Amino acid sequence: MRMQGQRNIPLNDKGRAQARAYGRILAGAVKNTADFEFVSSPLGRARETMALIRAELGLIREDYRLDPRLKEVRFGDWEGRTRAGLHKDAPDLLNARDADGWNFCPPNGESYAQMSERVAEWLSSTRNNTIMVAHGGVIRILQVLIISAPRQHAPNLPAPQNKIMRIKDNRLEWI
Repeated sequence: MRMQGQRNIPLNDKGRAQARAYGRILAGAVKNTADFEFVSSPLGRARETMALIRAELGLIREDYRLDPRLKEVRFGDWEGRTRAGLHKDAPDLLNARDADGWNFCPPNGESYAQMSERVAEWLSSTRNNTIMVAHGGVIRILQVLIISAPRQHAPNLPAPQNKIMRIKDNRLEWI
C-alpha cells in the first residue's frame, strides 16, 4: 500500500523469488527465446527482475533493452507515502484521486492520463513478440489501452505481482 513510483528501491527477497518463478513459467511457455525481444523499465527493481528471468531461461542476464517509457507512474511528492499517511495529511487530495484516478495528478507527479501517452507510444512501437518487465502502473495502463478497462478505475485495476500478463491478438490473460 506504498506509492513507490519512480523511487529506485531495490528488489526484495520475495520479488527475487517471484522473478525466478516467472522465468520458470516462461521457460515452459516459450519455445524459442530467440523469437522474442526483451525490454525492461530502467528502474533497478525491474532490471533485476529481468536479469533473474533471463537467468532462469538460460540467457545472458544483461542482454536486453531498457525503455524509459516503461517507468512506473511518477507520484511526485507522494512517492514513498502510504494511503494511510496521505489520508491523514492530505485527505482532500486523496479524495480527489479516488474520484478521478485517471486525470488526478499528485503534487509534482504525473496523472495516469499523462503516463498513458508514453505507454501507448511504447506499445505502438512494439513490432515483435516481446517479454517486458515494468510496473503496476504500466500494467494498469495496458489494461485501459488494450481491453478498454474503465479509465477512471485505472489506479485500482489488478496488477498482481505473482502472475504474468500475456497479451495476444489484443486480448489479455494472466498466467
